[in-house]
Amino acid sequence: MSSFRFVCQRCNRPLKLWQGEPGEAQEDGARSMEKTDGGEPQVSASRTLPDDVGMSEQSSSNFILLGKITSLRTLSSIQKTTAEMFDILSGQKEMDLPLCEECTDNFLKQLDSQIALTELDEQIYRRYLETKVLKDEDQRETLQMELQALELEEAKLAQELKDVDENHARIAADLRAAQAETVELQLQERQHLRDFSHLKWQQQELSDQLTSVENQLWYASVQLDRLKKTNIFDATFEIREEGTLGIINNFRLGRLPSVPVGWNEINAAWGQAALLLLTLSKAIGLQFQRYQLMACGNHSYLKSLTGDCADLPLFADGRENVFWNNTFDQAILAFLDCLQQFEEEAEKQAGDLCLPYRILLEEGLIEDPTGSGEWYSVRTHLNTEEQWTKALKLMLLNLKRSLSWVSSRYHQ
Repeated sequence: MSSFRFVCQRCNRPLKLWQGEPGEAQEDGARSMEKTDGGEPQVSASRTLPDDVGMSEQSSSNFILLGKITSLRTLSSIQKTTAEMFDILSGQKEMDLPLCEECTDNFLKQLDSQIALTELDEQIYRRYLETKVLKDEDQRETLQMELQALELEEAKLAQELKDVDENHARIAADLRAAQAETVELQLQERQHLRDFSHLKWQQQELSDQLTSVENQLWYASVQLDRLKKTNIFDATFEIREEGTLGIINNFRLGRLPSVPVGWNEINAAWGQAALLLLTLSKAIGLQFQRYQLMACGNHSYLKSLTGDCADLPLFADGRENVFWNNTFDQAILAFLDCLQQFEEEAEKQAGDLCLPYRILLEEGLIEDPTGSGEWYSVRTHLNTEEQWTKALKLMLLNLKRSLSWVSSRYHQ
């Protein structure tokens, strides 16, 4: 009979394979104790080997432990065997075969202990389950009520959540509207700032204009005060003498052989004299009776109010000998008539006007102021330039006295 050498997968002790009876190979565990050559017991185990290990054609084989057991039972092998058994019991490692009888018994004992513990746990779990079922029956109604309350609360919270979602949507819409309104307000603010700047600029301009107007008003007030103190007649008409010549507003009235004054200047002087006498008459409210003065500059004339003659010119063109021009002489006499009417009206109103040089209207003469009794004619006919110029100067001096009288009366 052939045999094979095997070792225990737990303790690594050698196993001896022996061929037993067929009936013995099928017994439970197939274990037997034999004696080795040294008289020590051996454990034999039966195990069916697979075909690829070179076993015999028998369906089962016996394994016989060879040698001394004590020689292989070292401390390290025992610790290794114990650790592997704990791994097997905890399910971390499967049991490898073949095993010796001692290892098999230990393994079976461990399985029995595990089964006992499992059955104890089963009893505990069963008692707990029974107690739990009783408690569940008692608490079912309470839990059902709590469940209903929770369902109601859930529905309420769901409704609140729906309301919150609706409020969120409404608030989001309001936020978008507020943002759009904010953008519009920002645009309006910028427009208002531009309008404010424009109005501020206009205000500055108006302030400058107001300051300018105030300055103009102040200047006008100063000028008004000055004008109130100013005699309008004296400021408008200036009469002075320069030797034999009389001058009104810088125009010489008359001419001398040594001073050949142009007729345009003489005509302008006559126009100023006519304007002065017309202004004086209006100041006292005088209406001339026979002639009306028409002050037209260097072409002034007198208009007859009786209609017995044509207009009398107070100007000459210098083309002919004016000393033979009777129309010009008639105009001068008509001017003296108007001056005499003014004197008479002033004496009626105030009685204090006294002309320095007497006038003889019919002869056209003016008295010499030296008291020599000499008279000067205002006519050009049969007269010299010196005499004519002297008479015109005396006439202007009478106008100057009349101007002073009206000026004092006007201020009063």
